[in-house]
Amino acid sequence: SRVRAPFRPGASHGHGAKPPGRRPSDRSPPSVARGCRRTAAALMEAGGDRPKKVHKKKASGVKAKKKRDKDGQVERHNAKAHTFSGGAKSVHRRVLHSLERVAKRERAPRVDKNPENPPPFVVVVQGPPGVGKSTLIQSLVRHYAKQRLIKIGGPVTLVSSRQRRITIIECPQDMATMLDLAKVADLVMLLVDASYGFELETFEFINILQVHGFPRIIGVLTHLDGYKDNKQLRKVKKMMKHRFWSECFEGAKLFYLSGLQYGRYPRLEIANLARFVTVQRAQILSWRQSHPYVLGLRWEDHTDPTLPASAPRRLDIYGYVYGGRLREGTQAHLAGIGDFFIAQMKRLPDPCPAPDDVESARNKAKEEAGQTAKGAKAKVKNALRTLAERHRLVYAPGSDVGSITVDSEGMYITVAQHEVGFTKKDGEAEGDSLPEAV
Repeated sequence: SRVRAPFRPGASHGHGAKPPGRRPSDRSPPSVARGCRRTAAALMEAGGDRPKKVHKKKASGVKAKKKRDKDGQVERHNAKAHTFSGGAKSVHRRVLHSLERVAKRERAPRVDKNPENPPPFVVVVQGPPGVGKSTLIQSLVRHYAKQRLIKIGGPVTLVSSRQRRITIIECPQDMATMLDLAKVADLVMLLVDASYGFELETFEFINILQVHGFPRIIGVLTHLDGYKDNKQLRKVKKMMKHRFWSECFEGAKLFYLSGLQYGRYPRLEIANLARFVTVQRAQILSWRQSHPYVLGLRWEDHTDPTLPASAPRRLDIYGYVYGGRLREGTQAHLAGIGDFFIAQMKRLPDPCPAPDDVESARNKAKEEAGQTAKGAKAKVKNALRTLAERHRLVYAPGSDVGSITVDSEGMYITVAQHEVGFTKKDGEAEGDSLPEAV
């Protein structure tokens, strides 16, 4: 048997013997170490990264053929890159989109026959009794014209913006009047009492509107100050909104008017409502474009007073012409009475002109007065940014605007008793009554 001799430091071993505790692989040969040092030096000189493989362009295949055919052509938008990415819903939407494009192509374009300066935009205010229709009209007149409307006795025409005039009409609880106003309304404001809910008159008028072309429609909730709890108020608003949507269409605009301030609705709420009314566009209905009509704002009876009440009457009706052209000698239908022939038509000065017409008349008067120098250059016409006081006009025959009332017989000016001042005659006492004419 072989016996291993113990290792002692400093002792010599025989030929071929290796010191214990060291393996042959613990130390690399000198040639391998020299090669590793050279490779590391080469990598450091090259920047620390190995050189990347050069891209080799394809010379054949589908992509190479597309790129060859594409040379010299303009890059086009890829329509499929921004479409739906698949699935039953995307296919359904794609089919609907293609069908809508076909339907738009088949639909004939509608022509707006209104002139460059269109007639006033007709706004009908409808609601059950006691809901606040008169208060809303007074608040709108106060916002637009800065005037006080004391008594409402018919249509109210006023200037709402630089390019628009509106005619506000209060709809009474009469089926015949509802039918007539549904034919001419451009925008309908349905007032609903939030403390009571929807009433029968509102549903009837919505059905009438659906038959007559369904013009623009918005809802207004009033009497919201009766709810003191905010949670209950939010719940009522949400319920009313969804009920209104189910009757009209989903997404119909609904405004909220809280309590009264100084006999009118709050200024900020009326400003939001008035801004929405101002930017509304009239829907082009084919029946209205093919049938000219006049909304009578004022009428006068020129029948001989000596004739009996049952005799035929001769009336003069004043109003703006809507739709197509209205000619003399044609037959016209007077709502609720019958068909008549138009004896004569006459163009009159506009009682509520647009701001552009007011400015043009003002500049013309200046030129006629000689205020403009002969050698001066003509000023460039600038667009009106805001409405001046001279532009805020109100034409309300039959209503009491401030202290002026106009009816079929004349104009009346109301002067308060404490503002009447006459020069006293000699010997006249302080408490004497005013003359009978006054």
